[in-house]
Amino acid sequence: MNERPTGRETAGPSENATGVTRRRLLAGGGAVAVAGLAGCLGGRDGPVPAPEVTSDRIDDGWRLLDESESTVFEQSYGPVTVTALEHTRIYEYVSVAEALSETFGASGSPVVFFATRIDVRPAIDGLPAGIGRDQLMAEVETAAIDAFRSQLNASGIENVEIVDEGTSTVRSGHTATTWQLTGEFAVDGELPLPDGSTTSLGETVDIESRLGVWHDGTDVLVAGGAYPAEPLTQVIDEALPNAIDAETFLEETVDEETRAALATEPGAFDEEISALLISVE
Repeated sequence: MNERPTGRETAGPSENATGVTRRRLLAGGGAVAVAGLAGCLGGRDGPVPAPEVTSDRIDDGWRLLDESESTVFEQSYGPVTVTALEHTRIYEYVSVAEALSETFGASGSPVVFFATRIDVRPAIDGLPAGIGRDQLMAEVETAAIDAFRSQLNASGIENVEIVDEGTSTVRSGHTATTWQLTGEFAVDGELPLPDGSTTSLGETVDIESRLGVWHDGTDVLVAGGAYPAEPLTQVIDEALPNAIDAETFLEETVDEETRAALATEPGAFDEEISALLISVE
């Protein structure tokens, strides 16, 4: 997949228990670092433009789950008060969300994508205290990782760890710092068996995720997503009695489209997330 974020040459390169959080990505104390970089090259008046996912993939299988605008940070630097404003869009992958609901009554989906634009007003090149671009870039990256981890935690994805860091050129030509992360997602529900009984599903799914942060010359853009590291059919297989396998169970209980969604390989999700990430403008 040519659009996948790549690593540096020295390294290879998400409101319910199972659902997608409505929490804003960059809320909280970490927003100060994001605020620092976002207005370095200028400011604007009026609403913050929405981050745009320019890849056609966003219209093929994804749906907008939530959109928000808010003031995420206000801080005085000497005589100057800086305000950081955000516009966030959160998406979920429709087929997986519907397959989980149809199969065992779960809501939401572990396959999610978000994009956030941060705008700081006024421009802050002249702020006191020696605030510099390099320092702010390091702080914004740290803040983005912490915020992304919190986002995943709120989505039900726990034990999030960074496994790799690199860089990627996004479609606009800017260089993003990128990370790969792992985590765990608890899937709970009830599976209706062919004999009319049910069995409880309480399994943990390994999760992989990608995150990217870059400055587009005016704002900071933050984009990322998460997806299962194994087909969800494997989770079902592990929850079923030994006499029943997932393939047989699904053929008898759900339609072909649902089976296909649950059997999706992680590489397909990785391709989706990677293509969306680099297309955000």
